[in-house]
Amino acid sequence: MVLAVKRTDIRYTYADYLEWDDSERWELIDGVAYNMLPAPSRKHQKISQILSREIGIYLKGKTCEIYTAPFDVRLSLGDDDQKAGNVVQPDIVVVCDKSKLDDRGCNGAPDFIIEILLPSTAKMDMILKLNLYEKAGVKEYWLVHPTDHTVTVFKLGEDGKYGRYEVYEQPEQLPVGIFSDLVIDLGEVFID
Repeated sequence: MVLAVKRTDIRYTYADYLEWDDSERWELIDGVAYNMLPAPSRKHQKISQILSREIGIYLKGKTCEIYTAPFDVRLSLGDDDQKAGNVVQPDIVVVCDKSKLDDRGCNGAPDFIIEILLPSTAKMDMILKLNLYEKAGVKEYWLVHPTDHTVTVFKLGEDGKYGRYEVYEQPEQLPVGIFSDLVIDLGEVFID
């Protein structure tokens, strides 16, 4: 279970986050601190590796860059970076605007985020992060369901909202919306 182990009556910022023990994995959403335990399962790690490898191969020689957790994404939503109350560590992040990258990670909305669901993080990924990523302007957001062998895809519309989602399942081919010529074979992603 993901627990808000720091006080929920206090809104933390990125400046607070920088003071915490690096051996623990934390995320901030709307100033609430969540300890991201337990460590991901072997199946989760395998899916992450396959997706990041496929996307990474595609991005070779292109301007976009791919990063995997732990990698800080600061979503200030108009606040000063140090006052930002949103710091997440998505499983996979693609950033095409290099001005958003610094030594601490990404400052601003990535173009593409993938979260691989765990029982302990599913609610957070499906509700809190979905809303946060929409507000921040993440163009494409995937929720990967390891046990169902499905991927739920959200794409940002011209109105700045995630429209109707699409669900793809093994063994379908899943086109990456932000790249017109990249397709992921879900038969390969969910291989046992």
